[in-house]
Amino acid sequence: MSSTASPSPSSATAAPDAAAPDAPGTRGPGGPLLILAAATLWGTTGTVASFAPAGASPLAIGAGTMGIGGLLTLALAGRSALAVLRSGRRALGWALLGALGIVIYPLAFYTSMAWAGVAVGTVVSLGCAPVFAALLERILDGTRLTRRWAAAAGAAGGGCALLVAAGGTGGDDTARISAGVALGLLAGAAYAGYTYYAGCLIQRGHSSRAVMGALFGLGTLVLVPLFALTSGPLLDTGRGLLVVGYLALVPMCLAYLLFGAGLVRVRASAATVLTLFEPVVAAVLGVAVVGERLGLRGWSGVALVVAGLLVLTVRRR
Repeated sequence: MSSTASPSPSSATAAPDAAAPDAPGTRGPGGPLLILAAATLWGTTGTVASFAPAGASPLAIGAGTMGIGGLLTLALAGRSALAVLRSGRRALGWALLGALGIVIYPLAFYTSMAWAGVAVGTVVSLGCAPVFAALLERILDGTRLTRRWAAAAGAAGGGCALLVAAGGTGGDDTARISAGVALGLLAGAAYAGYTYYAGCLIQRGHSSRAVMGALFGLGTLVLVPLFALTSGPLLDTGRGLLVVGYLALVPMCLAYLLFGAGLVRVRASAATVLTLFEPVVAAVLGVAVVGERLGLRGWSGVALVVAGLLVLTVRRR
């Protein structure tokens, strides 16, 4: 993809103060805080999902969360979402590719947490996302990543590696955990993909709400029917309804609106690094609420993730 053909997340013109060298990857004030707020809400997903009724499929939880939440996001966007899809073949192609990532991400992500544990599944999914995002921007846009971004990603990625090494499930089913880690990698690739293509559409001139509505609206065409086929145990109890309702309204709809607003102000690769705050929240809740255990390596990993976020977000004097 040529950056001269149409604006992309890495080639859009920034405001003078946003383009200063002390804030690589950002384009305006408030963007990092919006994305950190979204990441905090996302960090609650694994803990809440663990309260789903016995027999509830992680596929049903993922499809219900993104499917129902996607319908709400589409409703909030209204006709502006259709304007995104009608703005040309290139925009439609980006929207379809972004929607594909939206379909894959929740199915892989929730299954990864179910098989490998809340902390491990989350850190793998989000920890590898910056790598995939950087590859997309490098290959498709020719973006040169800054040393500061590399340092932040390295610290945060190292923290995620320590969290994974520390475990988090205590189970003996190595094959199941390994499969969960593999699905976490797939979720990370899907997440980086729809982040990138959402950024492409936003930088083309569409509002973040319109873009999120268009992408999630397309995703619901697959996710809602899948939820209808797999949702039995979730809809049979009040607890199941509460779990799906919370996941669809708070970490899906509200958090993605915050994320879309933040994506207007930061580059996709920087956004995916900022969302590494999610595994920090997930790890803390996994220990405090779910009962998972993190030793010295695990908490050292949490500290490294926080250090990476500080490197990326705190401006030098």
